[in-house]
Amino acid sequence: MTINASGWRPEMGDAGDTGPATFTGNKGLMLEEALIFEIGSTETTGVDIVDAAPVASRLGGLARERSIGLPGLSEPETVRHYTRLSRQNYGIDLGFFPLGSCTMKHNPRLNEKMARLPGFADIHPLQPVDTVQGALGVINELAVWLIKLTGMHGVAMSPKAGAHGELCGILCIKAALEARGEGHRNVILVPESAHGTNPATAAFAGYQVEDIPATPEGRVDTAALKARLGPDVAGVMITNPNTCGLFERDLKEISDAVHAVGGYVYCDGANFNAIVGRVRPGDLGVDAMHINLHKTFSTPHGGGGPGSGPVVLSEALSPFGPLPFTARYADGHIALIEEETAGDDHPHTFGRMVAFHGQMGMFTRALSYIMSHGADGLRQVAEDAVLNANYVLRSLEDVLDAPFAASGPCMHEALFSDNGMAEGFTTLDIAKGLIDEGFHPMTVYFPLVVHGAMLVEPTETESKAALDQFIGALRSVAGRAKAGDPSLKSAPHYAPRARLDETLAARKPVLVWKDAPLAEAVE
Repeated sequence: MTINASGWRPEMGDAGDTGPATFTGNKGLMLEEALIFEIGSTETTGVDIVDAAPVASRLGGLARERSIGLPGLSEPETVRHYTRLSRQNYGIDLGFFPLGSCTMKHNPRLNEKMARLPGFADIHPLQPVDTVQGALGVINELAVWLIKLTGMHGVAMSPKAGAHGELCGILCIKAALEARGEGHRNVILVPESAHGTNPATAAFAGYQVEDIPATPEGRVDTAALKARLGPDVAGVMITNPNTCGLFERDLKEISDAVHAVGGYVYCDGANFNAIVGRVRPGDLGVDAMHINLHKTFSTPHGGGGPGSGPVVLSEALSPFGPLPFTARYADGHIALIEEETAGDDHPHTFGRMVAFHGQMGMFTRALSYIMSHGADGLRQVAEDAVLNANYVLRSLEDVLDAPFAASGPCMHEALFSDNGMAEGFTTLDIAKGLIDEGFHPMTVYFPLVVHGAMLVEPTETESKAALDQFIGALRSVAGRAKAGDPSLKSAPHYAPRARLDETLAARKPVLVWKDAPLAEAVE
């Protein structure tokens, strides 16, 4: 029996869209779904409500003068609408999510079970501290783990995601410099191989950003960085492992050089999954690093869920970390330190970043993940993630250009380019072709240091069989692009929607419903 990598068998018949058009637009059990405004009517409602007796308005001139304009649907209509839409969405529970530099791995259901426990899911941030000792204990225990895993001195738990954590670290650096009378330092150095949010964060904090070039092998040009150091440099923001999927081997040397001129080192920890349990950033001279709990220690953000970006801090920056933070006393009681008071032990904090304490659901998921793996399991996470990435790299380097394959083993992700494709074929065509193969495309056109970049991060949770299927699909699509297959230019063919005009969508987005043809709505 012939079975290809996708599981297709001859008795299934032609997998193409060759059947007759259907009246409904449905294709078997993949149901076509109209917009909610096309299903419901603003003149009806899904329930019968008795008209309320007239009352005197207390809204003054703020009272609404016309219908709110929302469609009325019954309960089954509403449930079916959103269920049908969910079937047209892709998620980690459906298949491999190869987004590079994003660590989209399976989220163990144990984590969800713990996050839904009443003592964590049903509490309120303004409850008395004595009634939430268990929740505060989770935050405190997780903080201890993060400090141990990174070899750092302290941690700020409240930042809500990666870029928010970057801002926290930069504000700590700014506060530390001002405290020693060096607020004049106004330059942050950012290597080309860093994440794109790094320069944006530094600029948002009021710093001038200067690029540091990459070497031909995809790592920071250490000599160029050292040559730029001076009394105006506040610090450097470096991503390690970097966005080219490579470990920055000179990070300790870089840190020593930056410290020697009075600056600080911020490390982007979005790729911590590749080194957790194997490398402690504190040993490399890092002063601040955010950790994406939703990447390294769980993955709810694949469905648009919450993020969390605690920031670990060196001994030099810990006094300047934000409020609030937890403190465990000798009697076991845990306090939440939220205010700056006379005679307190945190007089240098730069203040708050958020109203409350952070993302409780992600704290619970992350601690569940850490405790279920243990120290040896976390080390294996990094080892398996790196093994999988190198398997992808070496399995595809003969059909796709791998610009840094000669630089040695990659870390968490494999980087390719569209160099070598037939004239007129690009990374975008390969990405759209993968959709027809049943895969969400990898990260495309990033990092910017590689033309037509394709960035694949398999993570440690994908099996060899799953990777083989993806590798086979990508080899097939790349082969078609090299051969100049014209059908690839109009892919995807089997998705709920064909290739969209992304330029028009970006320049003239339709953001509100209008009861008119689409062309009129765009105009």
